[in-house]
Amino acid sequence: MKTIIVLSGPIAVGKTSFSDALRKRYPADKVSTRNYIMKVKGVADDRAALQKAGAELDAETNGSWVADAVEDALPTTTQEYLLVDSARIVGQVNSLRERFGADRVHHFHLTAPYEVRETRYLSRSRNTREFENYAEACEDPTEASVDALRAIANVVVDTGRSDSSSCVTYATAGRLKASSAYTGYVDIFVGGQWGSEGKGNICALLATEYDVLVRVGGPNAGHKVADPAYTYRQLPSGTGSNQSARIFLAAGSTISLPTLLKELNDHPWLKTEGRLSIDPQAMIIEQGDIDIEEKLLEKISSTKQGVGSATARKVLGRGATLEWGPQVRLARDIEELKPYLKSVRVEIERALAGGQRIMLEGTQGTELSIHHGSYPHVTSRETSVAGCLSDAGVPYNRVRRSVLVARTFPIRVGGPSGPMGVEMTLSEIAKISGVPLNEIDKTEKGSVSGKTRRIAEIDWEKIRMSVYVNGATDIALTFVDYLGVENRSAKTFNDLSEKAQKFIRDVERVCAVSVSLISKDFGVAGLIDLREWQ
Repeated sequence: MKTIIVLSGPIAVGKTSFSDALRKRYPADKVSTRNYIMKVKGVADDRAALQKAGAELDAETNGSWVADAVEDALPTTTQEYLLVDSARIVGQVNSLRERFGADRVHHFHLTAPYEVRETRYLSRSRNTREFENYAEACEDPTEASVDALRAIANVVVDTGRSDSSSCVTYATAGRLKASSAYTGYVDIFVGGQWGSEGKGNICALLATEYDVLVRVGGPNAGHKVADPAYTYRQLPSGTGSNQSARIFLAAGSTISLPTLLKELNDHPWLKTEGRLSIDPQAMIIEQGDIDIEEKLLEKISSTKQGVGSATARKVLGRGATLEWGPQVRLARDIEELKPYLKSVRVEIERALAGGQRIMLEGTQGTELSIHHGSYPHVTSRETSVAGCLSDAGVPYNRVRRSVLVARTFPIRVGGPSGPMGVEMTLSEIAKISGVPLNEIDKTEKGSVSGKTRRIAEIDWEKIRMSVYVNGATDIALTFVDYLGVENRSAKTFNDLSEKAQKFIRDVERVCAVSVSLISKDFGVAGLIDLREWQ
């Protein structure tokens, strides 16, 4: 059943601004009383003619024609709310309540001091003002009676004391869908080790289950996917596999403009209005950031993509002129990004309110956390679920599933990248698994650094702690073929080798959560899906 929102209030009280702000937050279609009048009265699209015809309809029907217009619009809307943006007489509101039920009709009457309304009216361009001055506008008979609607409104809103967003919050609280009634949800996917766990592949394979794909982090991590083949560094990994999803880059993102623009050109459908949203406060990486990291970070085998330097500048450049590095530029300062700028936090809230399904994709791994990893061999951000939620502006109680992606044999970037337990050689992995060494060598090269990775035995305490820190509900276990190449042909859990089955049961026993996804090869044929998600 649709919910009907009715606005009323005097001229220049801010009904248009209120309406625009409301529709940004709630999925609402406007009911075009103008088009309805033109249809039933046969008048031209002329303000004076429309006002006269509307007054005639009011006199003939005591305002019930507005309920007819709403009923006429019902079959054509897919939105939850219908907005009548200007009721003019009491009869219009009463007829809506009688026709559709008082519990489905929410009437908000807007008011403001006379001098505020007058100032707003006179600030309009001369060709949009019907009258020379505001006093004359208020003398119109219909306009003069508008204040009578105040007495029958569900909520009276003073627009002279708050901006439109605040007014919408005040009016709709407890009436339109509250946060506790959101029907959408967020599933978050994070790495459980030192990165390169195969998150991108998992996210790409599941992306079609979601309406919105959200990415945080920066271009220092490359996410390789199979279908269609691509390595993502800025866009979510499911961008190519779910071309109907909306794509969000959150406020906590750091953006390499050349990298992002290349990925946009490779995914041209995102240039359609509404398909891509970039938060205005996402940080821009400059060449100077890369230069700084080239000088400073070789000792920890950083990928040196400028992410840490850019993040530091965002922290230190708050209204200050920096003595080192470029000055701060955010996404809102970049001309090429202006068509895509939207508050991702707001867009996510709106998607949740509309019952949409959201995939939030982290970057790198929990053991690289700036706070909880093996400092200084860490990245420049908090890589856990908590950090990703903060970067995206998602409250923790909107998370349905928290999926930890982990490898059977974890890796770190090559070089002096920090401790990781009992290390192995790629030759040892080839011998254990039966996977050809040349294939492993090709796989185990960083998609951004290009360095041969270090590889190790699984650290049971670290994986247990990673599950704990992230509040994981599920584990996606990848590189199960390293437990035996024969596992690549498995279609079910029971088809896996005894060694692989035991390893998976051990992971579940140690971590006390289910291994719900098993990746034993690259691409869709390589996934065994054991999920029982509600």
